[in-house]
Amino acid sequence: MSATNSISRRGFAVVAGSAMVLLATATGVFAQAAGGAPRVVKIATSAESKPLAWGAIGVEPQGYEPDLLRAINAKLPQYKFEMEGVADIAQETGLATGKYDIACGGYYRSDARAKQFVIPENPMGASLLKIYSRKDSDISAMKDLVGKRIVPLTAGGGTYRFVVSWMQENPNHKLEITTSSAGIPYPDRLKEVQNGKFDALILPSNLGEQTVIEEQKLDIKASEPVFSANTYMLIHKADKNKTLAEDVNKVLKELKEDGTMDKLSKKWFGEEIVRYMK
Repeated sequence: MSATNSISRRGFAVVAGSAMVLLATATGVFAQAAGGAPRVVKIATSAESKPLAWGAIGVEPQGYEPDLLRAINAKLPQYKFEMEGVADIAQETGLATGKYDIACGGYYRSDARAKQFVIPENPMGASLLKIYSRKDSDISAMKDLVGKRIVPLTAGGGTYRFVVSWMQENPNHKLEITTSSAGIPYPDRLKEVQNGKFDALILPSNLGEQTVIEEQKLDIKASEPVFSANTYMLIHKADKNKTLAEDVNKVLKELKEDGTMDKLSKKWFGEEIVRYMK
């Protein structure tokens, strides 16, 4: 209901109510300036995407994105970030309903997301697509996948869109791709490459593949990045989050420039990612 309609229907009572709201807002600002309690910001992080982020409900989130969020919060004492590990499928739903103020999960920017959420201009990192294949294979680039059995791609996902785009740009190198919505965990997909069911898996490298390869002693190798895309946090679209979005955007730029992002990516991914950020 607009302010004009409210006044026409309720007259002076609404004007007085509006004054009270303004007074309460001003009081809150003064309280913050005087050292009052910081605003609590609810954040959904990935629950099972080690080392990007992991930690289910009740467990303190760990990984690159949680550490970066802590670095952001350290520069913004007017907020108190409260993180909670959430299943990927529930993150955007919770953000859309306002249950969470922020969601982080290695998100790509898209037109649909930009319409539904606030996306800071500055990214949190970069997602590097790599090809995973057996060490005895001759696969090291996209063109090497011609005639190979590729693990099914998530229908409509970022990897699928990249592969389709690559084939359009390279019509002489036709790849046989299939799609799936089965949601098979990537450790199981790596095992399918290991046992010969498939020849290659194309996947963002920030999901912990190298940890799985090392811990399970798989004879799998990773190519150099075949594609990179910035990853962003998503912010619930509401008036109360306008200043939050501006503050976070400013700090993300600072953390990129002062080396914090590279330090954290080296810690969690084993490589610096800022050079891949566009």
